[in-house]
Amino acid sequence: MQERNVISATASMALMPFVDFYQKLTPFIILAIVLIIADSRFGVEAAQKRGEVIRQSRKWRRAINKLVDYICWISLAGVFSNAYSEVLGIPMLSGIVLLIVYAIEIVSCFNNYFEFKGINLRLSFSAIFSHWFEKVSKSNKDIIEKNDDTE
Repeated sequence: MQERNVISATASMALMPFVDFYQKLTPFIILAIVLIIADSRFGVEAAQKRGEVIRQSRKWRRAINKLVDYICWISLAGVFSNAYSEVLGIPMLSGIVLLIVYAIEIVSCFNNYFEFKGINLRLSFSAIFSHWFEKVSKSNKDIIEKNDDTE
């Protein structure tokens, strides 16, 4: 009985940092699950509309693979937040990483939804972010030019 208590206490002490780490990231994991369910639902409906045969085993395997991928991305974002946010002075570094990853999945959800509903429209992840990056780079260029004028 005492050996069991020692093993239990040792395991809880060893796992406590992981529990603390992932407890802060729980909302992101829940969001990932919601996005996976939505993308799976709309993807299956779009594939059925195209006349494809849907195998349940493949659907579940892809969903589980996506969940594992998201847990990896969420873990990486958490590590970035812990390691680099204070050093670089960018408190939203993990948010930026997750915004990009989730935006890809949201674009996929919308494209599958549009295809299922018969709407002839496709979103492009690269077009969305290139437009945003152009705005950011232009505003940074204006800042740099203003600094050159003052000197």
